Amino acid sequence: MLSRRLITSRSPFQQIGRSPMSIRRSNTSSTTAKDAATKLETITTKPSSATSSAAAAEESTKSFAERNPFIFQLGVATAKTSAADIMVQVVVEKKKWDEIDYKRNGIFVVFGFAYLGGFQYWLMVNKFSKWFPTRARFAKLSLGEKLKDTAGMLDALKMVAFDVFVHLPLIYFPCYYTCKEIVTGTSWNPLVWMKDGIGKYWNNKEEDCLAMIKLWGPSDCIQFSMPIHISMPFRHLVSFFWTAYVSFTRGGSSEEDNKLKRTLSVSGDSAKIDSAKIEK
Repeated sequence: MLSRRLITSRSPFQQIGRSPMSIRRSNTSSTTAKDAATKLETITTKPSSATSSAAAAEESTKSFAERNPFIFQLGVATAKTSAADIMVQVVVEKKKWDEIDYKRNGIFVVFGFAYLGGFQYWLMVNKFSKWFPTRARFAKLSLGEKLKDTAGMLDALKMVAFDVFVHLPLIYFPCYYTCKEIVTGTSWNPLVWMKDGIGKYWNNKEEDCLAMIKLWGPSDCIQFSMPIHISMPFRHLVSFFWTAYVSFTRGGSSEEDNKLKRTLSVSGDSAKIDSAKIEK
């Protein structure tokens, strides 16, 4: 009877077949595993959070031009183009502020925004980066390292050649003269705008291209060795003086154009032009 009581009075640990020591060991091992998992999670989380913090700190130190290169240069291109034309009208042509030709200035605002700020960025940043793959790397090098980088120098020379012999004479000038005809021309026919604009460019091609090579040849050598976020604002700065030249030499309408100004329908262009010439 006593033996039965002893058997039935076993501790709970003995009834389930485990000793108090084994339970303590089990709890200790599970706690150790949890601590190890927590440490591992901390170790794996810290580098990622540190990396994101470093990236955020680096981004905050960048200028607006570095963070938003397209928007920054677009604003510079538009503002400087308008300012250059107004400077020519006021300083060179001696016009009073109430005599400024804002219609003519409108040519330069539209052209500066759409072509210089929009198309040129697409061409010289987006496309040049693909056509000339060493550009980004070459721009970050020091002057001494640039002189040793043959591939980078060849790509830079190719960009200069493309700009001076392809982009400016075959794209820039025809677009500029066509844009000028849209505002100062006498027709509502887009084909006439292109025809008259390109015709005027052809008559001025030697003078315009010679002036273009003298300015943009040396300027391009500097521009295409600069970091991309600086290169386009630099181009717009140089373009301020170029726009002033173009505005002074090509901005206004000629006396003959002023005599031929009229309200036109597209179908009546030829007859009215002929009649105006006969009256002269």
